[in-house]
Amino acid sequence: MNATPETLALLTRVVVWGALPLGLLLGAVAQATRFCVRGGIADWVSFQGPARLFSWVLSIAVGALLLQSMIGLGVFDATRTLAWNERLLWFSALGGGLLFGIGMMLAPGCPQRCLVKAGSGDLTAWATLVVIAVVAIMTLRGILAVPRVGLFDSVSVTLSRPQDLGSLLGGALGTPAGAVRAVVTLLIVAMTALFAWRVRRQLDAAAWIGGLGVGLVLALAFYLTGRIGFIAEHPETLDAAWLGTQGKRPEGLSFVAPLANAMDLLTLWTDKNTVATFGVMLSLGIVLGSHFSARWRGEYRVESFATARELRHSVVGGALMGFGGVTALGCSVGNGVTGAALLSTGSLLAVVGMVAGTVLVLRWQARVDERAQGAPAARVA
Repeated sequence: MNATPETLALLTRVVVWGALPLGLLLGAVAQATRFCVRGGIADWVSFQGPARLFSWVLSIAVGALLLQSMIGLGVFDATRTLAWNERLLWFSALGGGLLFGIGMMLAPGCPQRCLVKAGSGDLTAWATLVVIAVVAIMTLRGILAVPRVGLFDSVSVTLSRPQDLGSLLGGALGTPAGAVRAVVTLLIVAMTALFAWRVRRQLDAAAWIGGLGVGLVLALAFYLTGRIGFIAEHPETLDAAWLGTQGKRPEGLSFVAPLANAMDLLTLWTDKNTVATFGVMLSLGIVLGSHFSARWRGEYRVESFATARELRHSVVGGALMGFGGVTALGCSVGNGVTGAALLSTGSLLAVVGMVAGTVLVLRWQARVDERAQGAPAARVA
């Protein structure tokens, strides 16, 4: 296909508008199954509830199996993804992940879950999304970019190869990276199968549908952005180009930067250089898909803050997610599903930070509840 201006415009529209049905599917599935990375961690830590944790793990296994197969077949160039960058921002991943994990426990949920809840009528989720978007913009190129670059991004390691586990372990062992990725992927699938067997009596259809659905949408996202939107030689730059994406690279599922991009689009609508991208339309699709699903299932409810404490937690949590998500180069889905399925070292470090932040808040909340229950009742005048 010749890369004429008409062709470039057509492919860009296909990628951007193609994100909408993917978002609709993801939003409907996540609303119906309550898919939530935050919820999976919290359920397991609080009462060893395995269903949502398994759904998250299954999404990684399905995503890894599909993506690594696509990479092996040359469907898209994973070396150009953000997750495989040769500069490993390990401190940003850990620190940003920790802040993000704390934030998503204080707020009504992570960005993906807030998009789903917003479509279902939750006004607290809408407020949190606005805070995430504003703080993400400040962290990308505003005042908060100063500490991000100076304190976090300055601590990094420049590698001689991509940062995926296959390349790093393969280089250390003298084994082809593709073979190592295949082995690691099979191990993930096997461990997921073992997990499923051990908790099989506690799993319902929603746990399976959620994990399978998210993993499938992830693969379709990379096929759309990495294959359909790929131009080997852009006529203006003579370089490879991935059309319709904000980062001009193959993109999967991630929601902090797209929320910032959506805010840019809404506030700079008349600026011809500010256009809708894959991530923006994917986020819009999630809200709409969740809305339709909630209406269909009779679960649409308009909800708001019950107390000032909830409002404070949502604002602080949203701010931490906006800063932490940009710093860690991804959210709980961007790192916890997309990056994990790509076997990205940085993403795995970010997941460690997110889990640590989640557990810290859960422990803190448990202590607060214990003190509240043990405190003597207030005297009534």
